[in-house]
Amino acid sequence: MRSSNPVFSRRGFGRDNGYAGFNTAPQAGGPAVATQANPYAQPTGNPYAQNPYAQQQQYGAPPQAPAAAGRMTIDDVVMRTGTTLGVLVVTAALAWALLPVDDANIGRSYGIGIGAALVAMVLGFVQAFKRKASPALILTYAAFEGVFLGVVSSVVDNRIADGAAMQAVLGTMAVFAGVLVAYKAGWIRVNRRFYGFVMAAALGFILLMAVNLLFAVIGGGDGLGFRSGALGVLFGVIGIILGACFLALDFKQVEDGIAYGAPREEAWLAAFGLTLTLVWIYLEFLRLISILNSD
Repeated sequence: MRSSNPVFSRRGFGRDNGYAGFNTAPQAGGPAVATQANPYAQPTGNPYAQNPYAQQQQYGAPPQAPAAAGRMTIDDVVMRTGTTLGVLVVTAALAWALLPVDDANIGRSYGIGIGAALVAMVLGFVQAFKRKASPALILTYAAFEGVFLGVVSSVVDNRIADGAAMQAVLGTMAVFAGVLVAYKAGWIRVNRRFYGFVMAAALGFILLMAVNLLFAVIGGGDGLGFRSGALGVLFGVIGIILGACFLALDFKQVEDGIAYGAPREEAWLAAFGLTLTLVWIYLEFLRLISILNSD
């Protein structure tokens, strides 16, 4: 299972992974053939062997794999996601409490927060390029990401907009619930076109933010102004919408992983992807609230 986040959408189920029932390759030029080892082979093949949206689009629920020990379930995904988010929230609360952001300490606290963010980014990339999920690596990433979020949230809440952190949390929860309801109701159809649009929009958004950051470093201020004023509000809303689209992609991949009998350890990758997406949405909400409350 690969993450739907643009930086981390590299990993997928491959033929050499050895997942029971999905490692039988079809003959060249012909459809998959059902065998005793793989009685569930479909003409479209294993959707996890490559980009799951590059195959002929399947509508409706995929065929259910037989119940077997060691297969991923929705309970596994919920538990792993809850554990990952729990570690993130605990370290964020500790950073908020132990790293003051008054005038005398804000420089040191912010420096620790930025350092933690860089470590979390490196750990995230390491996990993204690993062939298998590493629970220790994912939880360590969550811990460092939590330190960064705790410091940033404390700065915004105490120095820019009182109550901003709680507003961002509520906004993130509302987006998660809204996308989940829309996805389960069928109002959002995740297909090849949707996937391509989201990836293209995310790439453009990230490139614009990188250019803005470069101009800010060179010329000072807010660079090209993509993160302040009316333009900043617009890009904040676009960032939240992109996060909602990432959630839909995450839900689709979790649903397909369960239906096709992904191994239980893949639940950690699902938790990793969902955590990345929720952090993205939370930070966009926090940035948007900051802009709306700045002088």
